[in-house]
Parts: sequence; structure tokens; C-alpha cells
Amino acid sequence: MFSIRSTAVVLLILCSSVFAKVEPLTFSPSQVQTTLEMLEKLGSKHYASVPLDDELSKAFLKNYLYSLDPGHVYFRAEDVRNFEKWKFTLDDALRQGDLSQGFAIYNVYAKRVSDRLGKNIAMLENGVEFDFTVDEKIVYSDDEDDPWVETEEELDEVWRKRIKDSYLRLLLADKETDEIPELLIKRFKTTLKRIEQSDAEDVHTLYMNAFTSLYDPHTTYYSPRQWENFNINMSLKLEGIGAVLQLSDETASVVRVIPGGPADKQGILAPEDKIVGVGQDGEEVQDVVGWRLDDIVDLIRGPKGSEVRLDIIPAKGESAGANRVITIVRDEVKLEEQAAKSRVLEFAQDGRTLRVGVIDLPAFYSDFDAYNRKDPNYKSTTRDVANLLNELQKQNVDGVILDLRNNGGGSLQEVVKTTDLFINPGPVVQIRKNNQIFPGYRSRSKPVYDGPLLVLINRLSASASEIFAGAIQDYGRGLVVGTQSYGKGTVQALLPLHEGQIKLTESKFYRVSGDSTQHRGVLPDITLPSIYNVEDIGESSQEYALPWDQVRATPVPRHGNFEPLIGELRNRYQTRAATDPDHILLVKELELNRQRREKKEVSLNLEQRRQEQTDYETALFELHNARRVAKSQAPYESIEAWRAAEEADSENEDAEESSSRHRPLEDDPLLKEAGLILVDQITLSPNGAPTNEVVEHDKQ
Repeated sequence: MFSIRSTAVVLLILCSSVFAKVEPLTFSPSQVQTTLEMLEKLGSKHYASVPLDDELSKAFLKNYLYSLDPGHVYFRAEDVRNFEKWKFTLDDALRQGDLSQGFAIYNVYAKRVSDRLGKNIAMLENGVEFDFTVDEKIVYSDDEDDPWVETEEELDEVWRKRIKDSYLRLLLADKETDEIPELLIKRFKTTLKRIEQSDAEDVHTLYMNAFTSLYDPHTTYYSPRQWENFNINMSLKLEGIGAVLQLSDETASVVRVIPGGPADKQGILAPEDKIVGVGQDGEEVQDVVGWRLDDIVDLIRGPKGSEVRLDIIPAKGESAGANRVITIVRDEVKLEEQAAKSRVLEFAQDGRTLRVGVIDLPAFYSDFDAYNRKDPNYKSTTRDVANLLNELQKQNVDGVILDLRNNGGGSLQEVVKTTDLFINPGPVVQIRKNNQIFPGYRSRSKPVYDGPLLVLINRLSASASEIFAGAIQDYGRGLVVGTQSYGKGTVQALLPLHEGQIKLTESKFYRVSGDSTQHRGVLPDITLPSIYNVEDIGESSQEYALPWDQVRATPVPRHGNFEPLIGELRNRYQTRAATDPDHILLVKELELNRQRREKKEVSLNLEQRRQEQTDYETALFELHNARRVAKSQAPYESIEAWRAAEEADSENEDAEESSSRHRPLEDDPLLKEAGLILVDQITLSPNGAPTNEVVEHDKQ
């Protein structure tokens, strides 16, 4: 039996476990050949010229240790000192196809993990006492420059606090006290099993990706097994929930919810949410903390129409920080769900009503199969946007917003042709490869729409989206509003190896102004609050991302010059933002979540943690009530009443309306503000157009 006392939690499980011995692994001749081929292709094909020297060797060792043990909770300082005898020789060994150092380090790592997890399991099985009344704290950090623990006793203390924190988190998630020790033991056993089942292919992949990522974040080695899985997934179009995940501190977190996908339609899962459990329809939710990311993804995937249950820790909202189980019906992310959609918004300004057309574009897509079959009705971004522009003009809109928020890119051909719908003939993007500039991607026709235009971007607008936004900005064709974009300005190619494939960066995008979209992204003319943490998301957050730079500009005739208007437009926006209840709520929620996110020191006192959670929910509750009062609505009487109202609103919306693409305007203050900025631009400009002088970019 388990009981929670006022001073402690006592865990008693009287059983024993036998753990399999982790056998040392070694590399094969095929892996040697693959490594040598990889070095040759990186040296001859990669965009950046990265010298294979002592500096790279030193960074390689550091990166490999970080990839194995980012939390510094397995290796001891003595281990790392022993490894550092190789810090200037790993480059020489790679040239010879010698992988022995990488495998030797991994074998030490596997033994440390096996010993540590065995020790943790034995501690839980034989009884341990946690006192949640003391004022004790734990610091979480994944900084690779943090010092390594010197002694086994210090490491024991690190793990005691980690296990105590895990137990406390499960208590706060309302897990039964007699379930918690078993759940923690299961987590450790799962991780241990994965270490025991790892083979030479896994080690080689880890080692080589610690090396390739030094070139840039998008250069990756796919082992034969990974490449086979990739091809199967592409050919079978495995259904899932429509979300991009990444692993952080043994937990899968959501990077992006794909517009039009199942998770987006349901409207519950959001970026930065953490997934700690996965369950199939009618089955118990399985804890996935400590799992490999590909195994978590495989568990989430499943047949179309089936249900998957996710135990999540929301990053924000009324339940932020507290576990919540949600159910999502699996489906394909169909092309038609990614298709451009439009609606018309109305804004009152100076005694008149202006109509703004909004085209929501979640990707630059094209149905290549239908195109190759010469299907005259094949789906493509350009065709869909052209049709929507014609429809909006028939509805007599005064201006158009192209909403590229969360648009991760897509077809280069489509982004060029879509840009062609808005600008006069001229170059759209330059590509640099092998130190040569190729300005061959051009707009070739007169614009389909030449009225007032605004492009709305955010931190998840990437790649092709950045080409479009950059071209609109460089041509003076429209305003770019929102937050700094992602900064993905490189192109990758897949090349075969003796075993597996390598995806490497071979070229780089540049705007007609000569500016790269890499690293810096596109900077908006008017900046709005960022929903996403710019420090953690985006190309600039990656340590080895290629830098921003410039090439010679390509002179183009500009449609106009917005510079004289931008100061006044910013002033008007800031004046509105200071009094608009929806905008104020957004800014204050973002600040509240930023403060929580930046807090690395966590209390291990149960009542203090409960109070912190209560304080956060109370702060959110007060912010929402302040908005209601400012809008002359009755405030909620209690937190419970607020939660009930939020849930009722969610249930009353059907799946399509709950998608992030169909939110009411009051729940999307950034789109509302973009509309108001465009309306300001129209009213400030003669005939609704910016200064129509023709200006050419100066050559760099």
C-alpha cells in the first residue's frame, strides 16, 4: 500500500529485477565505406566549405557528447576527461574510416545508462522516502557548457531530485499514489530496454549525425533502416494527427500543428505543448517519457478514422502546466485541406466601411501527379489563389491580406508563380550554388491583382513563404506585417551512399535585394507580438545554422515606396494596441507564459508547486475577466465558471470552425490588427496606393 503523509511520500515495492547486460558494440566495414563516402560528398557537394581540422574535431566531440547526454546526467566528469584525449584526433580518424572512438564513447555511455537506470529502479523497488514539505529546488538545464558532475554521490543526488520531481509532477496530474512508482519504474525499464536493443547501425547514425550537424542543421545522415522507413511512410501516406514534433529533455514537444490537419481542426493541440502519453482508442494511455522520437511518432500514427489519445502538458491556456488527455481522430492531411481559402472582413474607418479580403495560405502546394497526367483541374497554389483573387475583386474588396502564418513552405515553382500574380515581370528569387548566382526564377506576367496588399507572417513562416514575403517587400508591392520569419533559406539534396542516404545543403536563397533569407528571415515592416518564442524556434536558434549574408542585388522597378507611411502606420497601431482588449489580453498572456518558460529553477515542495499552478490559473482568469469588462461583458464569477464557458464554446464549434484557419476575429487579434493596418494604409494613400514612383535597388 502507498500513502501520502503530511511530511513525506513513502514508496515500497518489494520485488526484484534482473537486467540484461549491455554488450559493447563495434562498427562494420560497410559503415567504414559509408563514412568515407559521406566525407567525400560533404567536402565536394555541401554549400559551406567546412575544413576538417582540429577545431571541427573539438566541436564534433562536444556535439556527440551533448547528443548522447544533453542533461549531463549519465557521464561523469572523469569520463569526459578521458574522452578529451581524442578531441583533436577525431577528424584524422574519420579520414581513415576509423570509428572506434565514437563506438568507445557510446559503449561507456550505454554502461552508464544501464547502471544508473538499474540503480534508479532498485531504489524505487526497495523503498525511498520523499519529503515534499522541505524547501528544495531542482535546476533544469540543457546547456552543453554546464559542468559535468564529479562524483557518483553527486550524481545520486541529481537523480534523487529528478525522480522526486517526476513523482511530484504525476501527483499534480492527479495520478493515484499507488500507480506512480510503477509508472516511474516502467519509464526507466523502457529506456533501459531501448539501450539494450540498440545496435551498431544506431550508434553509427548517432555518431555521424553529431558530425553532419556541424555543417548545418539540415544536413542529415539516414541509415538504411531510417531510409526504408522514410520511403514506406511516403508511399503509404500513413495517417496521423498532423503535427511536427521534436524531442526535448526526454519529452516530445509540438513544434508545429499542420494547417488543415486533424489536430488543427480539433483546435486543442498547440505548438510547445508536451506529449507525455499516447493511447489507442479504448486502451490505456501509455507513458512515453524517455522514448525515442520515432517510436513516439509510430505510436501516434494509425489507420484513418481511428482515435488516438494524447496525454499533454499544455504550454498555455487555462490548463497550462497541468496534464490534460485529448482525443484526436486520425486522418490524412489532404491537399484540399491545405488549399488556399478566403473570407471578407469589414472595418469601420472615418465614417465608411472598408472590405478586406483575406486569403489564408498554409502551404505552397501542387498536385504533381495530376499535373503529370495533364489533368486540366489539377490543384495548385497559383490556380487557387488566382481564382480567389478574382472572386474577391468581384466582391469589391478594398484590399487583400495574404496570411502566411505557419506556412512552412513547399514548391519553389509555385511560390514563384504565385508571386507572379501580384508583381510586374521581373526576378523573384536568386539561388547561389557552387559560388554562382542563378537569377532564373522570374515573374513573367502582369499582376492578376494590383490593389492594396498586406502579407502577414510569423516565426513559423519559412522557406517558400520567405521568398514570397521578401519579393513583395523588395518590389514595394505591399506591406509585410507580423513577426520575424523562420530563416530557412537553404536548399537540400538527397544523395545515395553505400549504406543509406545523406541529405545535405547544396544551395542558398537570396532576395532580389541581395539579402539572404537564411538565418535572419524576413523582417516585417511593422512588428506584431510573437506567439512563438523566437529564441527557441527558428533557424537562428540552431547553433550551427549557416549565417545571413548578401550577394549583388538585382535592380527591379518597384511598384511603390511605403517608407513615408510606415512611421504613421506604426503610431496608429501602437495607439490601438494600448486600448484594444483582445490585443492587451494576447500581449499579457504571452508575457505570462514567457516568465513561466524562462523559469529554470523548479520547487520540489508540493504545496508551493500547487500554489504556483493556482497563481498562474488565477492570473489567466483575471486577464480574461479584464478583457470581458473592457468589452462591457459580465465577468466570470469563478475560475470554474470560466473553464466551463471555454469548454462549452469549444464543444459548440464543429470540427471545421474550430480549426485555427476559422477562428472568430476577436480570437485572432493579430489578423484583426493586420486588417486595420491595411485599412490605415488605404486611407493614408492617394487612391489607395503607396507613392508610385519607380525606384531601383542600389547595387551592393
